Amino acid sequence: MKRLNRTVAALTCLLSLPAAAEEVGEIGVDWVGNDIIIEAIADPKVSGVTCHIAYFERGLLDRLSNGNWFEDPSNASIACRQTGPITIGDIDRARDGEDVFRASRSIILKSLRVKRIFDEANQTLIYAAHAAELTDGSAKVSISTVPLYQAD
Repeated sequence: MKRLNRTVAALTCLLSLPAAAEEVGEIGVDWVGNDIIIEAIADPKVSGVTCHIAYFERGLLDRLSNGNWFEDPSNASIACRQTGPITIGDIDRARDGEDVFRASRSIILKSLRVKRIFDEANQTLIYAAHAAELTDGSAKVSISTVPLYQAD
């Protein structure tokens, strides 16, 4: 019985993990190797919605010349769209929503997150990309919305 409980607990943890991102583009922005990375993130609990997030990734020469080896900037841009029939699964409908995606932007202190909030009154999903920093919050945020016309 204990083994079954552990297996169920492990599967529950795996199923509740944020989505994985797939890199779909890379734009070189300068000669020192800094790039803008574009990733696609399918919402794991809302089928038919895909978000594209763009963020800055520092190159080796930039890291050498400016120090701060282990950290990338926190800013990101997000656009989410309907990419198929929308079916809403068991999403968190609380006011603070839930994480859809999370990626480290430094060794320990900073992460880039995408949260989903359900605006039930307007039948809209709101996706917010923001930085979460251990020491200081960040005002850098980008949002995108997906209206739920005829969603299941």
